[in-house]
Amino acid sequence: MKLISWNVNGLRACVKKGFLDYFEEVDADIFCVQETKLQAGQIDLLLEGYHQYWNYALKKGYSGTAVFTKEEPLSVKYGVGDVDTEDEGRILTLEYPTFYLVNVYTPNSKRDLTRLAYRLKWEDEMRDYLNVLNESKPVILCGDLNVAHLDIDVRNAKSNKGNSGFTVEERGKMTALLADGFTDTYRRFYPNQEEVYTWWSYMNKVRERNIGWRIDYFITSNSLESLLKDAAIHPHVLGSDHCPIVLEMTI
Repeated sequence: MKLISWNVNGLRACVKKGFLDYFEEVDADIFCVQETKLQAGQIDLLLEGYHQYWNYALKKGYSGTAVFTKEEPLSVKYGVGDVDTEDEGRILTLEYPTFYLVNVYTPNSKRDLTRLAYRLKWEDEMRDYLNVLNESKPVILCGDLNVAHLDIDVRNAKSNKGNSGFTVEERGKMTALLADGFTDTYRRFYPNQEEVYTWWSYMNKVRERNIGWRIDYFITSNSLESLLKDAAIHPHVLGSDHCPIVLEMTI
């Protein structure tokens, strides 16, 4: 099974920049996107052989997630806990016979950290939710998690310490989640790989110089470890300020 996750930073714009070519080429079993930035009826994607599931933000042109899957899920949920709705379109959970897939676009704590408190509350709620799911079936979490967990995950770690996405608090939440029985799949296969990132600023020549952050992840329950085949990052794929990431499993 091949899974793809990509923050497309506006799906309509990304479609004009080659999204469908990549989608067809990669032929994923499950393809997750974040930051779709659209409402129902604003795009008509003809993805033959795929079921489509969308979570739209109430605010127009903002956030949003979607999952395109060859196998129809047993159930689809929006939100966490007992709530099956959430205003910013950030969470989609698909239940399959042997696992849960959770596609997430984690809120940014903002440059001045004014949303850090909200972000940390979000992290606690997500962690509780994932742990509850994990008691029932293994979990595959993917998406733009808006945190560079380790120093190796950002180009200029020393100068970025304390910045949004690289605060002690945000990184600590990731550490806590992994300690609860989850695996950062890319680091599982490539623990020491440097200068591999998934997001680059649009500032001049930043991507060309590979001054980036690894903030997009596939995180899986430890119980799935024996089924993991490989993880990859596709920085050559343009169309967004993020690039796609890949997880291959024997499920």
